[in-house]
Amino acid sequence: MKLELGHIELFVKDPLASLTFYQDGLGAELVVNQQDTFIWIKIGTQEILLRPGHPHQAAQSYGQSRAGIVLYTDDMETAVYQLSGYGIQCNPMPNEPECFTFQDPDGNWFQLVDPSSHT
Repeated sequence: MKLELGHIELFVKDPLASLTFYQDGLGAELVVNQQDTFIWIKIGTQEILLRPGHPHQAAQSYGQSRAGIVLYTDDMETAVYQLSGYGIQCNPMPNEPECFTFQDPDGNWFQLVDPSSHT
């Protein structure tokens, strides 16, 4: 049996509000808007479905979250600067100052990583 990752589904309170965050803050590309309810976006080559739901209470830190989405960048300084320009607060991870974490408006956790810094 062979498995491959199809897409990621994120449960959000308001898919249209989340679309604004993902497009403006993360540079996501809108793929399909299904009646303002199911919003398909793409970051790089990975598709993400923003679907209505009741996100669990947000974890207080990346390490306490149930899951995290890792975004790669080859220019950490610029990525953090650009995200902060959209009001996204990026914080270095404890014991891993070369990695930064942040949350979307629904409390989903993300980590920024420069893969070349991980040997």
